[in-house]
Amino acid sequence: MSDEQKKDLPEGVNASESQPSESAEQPTAKPVAAEAKAAPMSGEPTAVPGADVAKAGGAGEPPGGYAEAQTKPEAPAGEAAAPVDAEREAKLKAAAEARAARAAAREAKAASTGEAGDAPAAEAAAPSDADKEAKAKAAAEARAARASARAAKTEGADPDAPKVPSPNQPLLDRLVAILKEFNADAVEESFVNEKGGHVPYVVLKADQWFEAAVLLRDHSELRLNYLRNVSGIDMETHMEVAYHLVSLETKRDYVVKVRTNRETPSVPSVTEVWPTANWNEREIYDLLGIAFPGHPDLRRIMMADDWVGHPLRKDYEPLDPEV
Repeated sequence: MSDEQKKDLPEGVNASESQPSESAEQPTAKPVAAEAKAAPMSGEPTAVPGADVAKAGGAGEPPGGYAEAQTKPEAPAGEAAAPVDAEREAKLKAAAEARAARAAAREAKAASTGEAGDAPAAEAAAPSDADKEAKAKAAAEARAARASARAAKTEGADPDAPKVPSPNQPLLDRLVAILKEFNADAVEESFVNEKGGHVPYVVLKADQWFEAAVLLRDHSELRLNYLRNVSGIDMETHMEVAYHLVSLETKRDYVVKVRTNRETPSVPSVTEVWPTANWNEREIYDLLGIAFPGHPDLRRIMMADDWVGHPLRKDYEPLDPEV
């Protein structure tokens, strides 16, 4: 209020009383923070309306958290469980009644049939036995028919018709001729193994084997320069060693067998001719007891050095039956 306005006031009136207070004239301003919050910074999460009301609890917490769950009144257990228990009792009662009805029906049926109750079971089992007999009879007739067909085929064949020779018969004949040129008495037997791929086989004498092996390797027509496998066989009356030979140039296979006695079996070693015979001959010596004179290191290869006997011989008797 200016000084001129103060002079115009009546006496006894205080200038401070006539002046309205600033608080009465002007409304109280609310804090800015109360009316509106500052805009969030970039990347800061914003509040979603109603999120504080429908807040979900954490892991394992009920919706709204433990605080809200504690404020909610719990429903009486009896009201929720009563319908479930009543439904379960009704189902159990219905199942019991059904079982009782089925049992009563079975008893009534058994009482009406009496002793004849076993007859249907016997009648049901009879067709099964009849089926088995019929199947067995049909199988026997089929076997008899096949046997008759084989017999008729054999009878119909011309016994005088010559046998068709093996396609490798010329190879066998040439092999025997080469061996007999070397020694007329070297070959004891020769044949073609038709069931084993028509492979030519020759059986040689043991005392002629080493020289014959060198011939088979170096002959220009044979050139059997690779020893594929060596196997020993206990024939009960004698022992045999089979050498499976192949030519890497001609791709032809031959098998040479060498026979020896059972008491003191011995076959000359051909490790010097084919180095692959080394361990094969050791294995045959270990398991069958066949000696190979001329072998550079003839000793056991599978069994222990102090093992008694040779396990693949047909007369082998182990010292410990459990081994």
